[in-house]
Amino acid sequence: MVDPADLRVVVLDSATAATLAQVLPLLLLTLMVELRRIEVHRRGNIIATRVLLGLFFIAFGVMETVFVLSIDGELIPFSWSDLLCGLAIFALLALLFFLSLLDSPSTRHRNDDL
Repeated sequence: MVDPADLRVVVLDSATAATLAQVLPLLLLTLMVELRRIEVHRRGNIIATRVLLGLFFIAFGVMETVFVLSIDGELIPFSWSDLLCGLAIFALLALLFFLSLLDSPSTRHRNDDL
């Protein structure tokens, strides 16, 4: 008989999850710097672009949270400290997303002068 209290879900081994949890935020930061540099968030249909960026950040946040929860080798059961760290990373990613959509002060001053 299977004991439902002994549920274990393993997504990745702990070494891979730890590596991905450290490397992926750096790649995201590099991507956001490049997106800001070429101003993708202000081209074409602005609403559609921002929605797509938001969906990307949500998917990235979910993946990063799963990786952080999997650092000990199992997704379920997880320790509460892993969950809090994963949610903190998710909140920081949300903050990074909102900050990435703001205009830089030099751009605002240039637009006000026109």
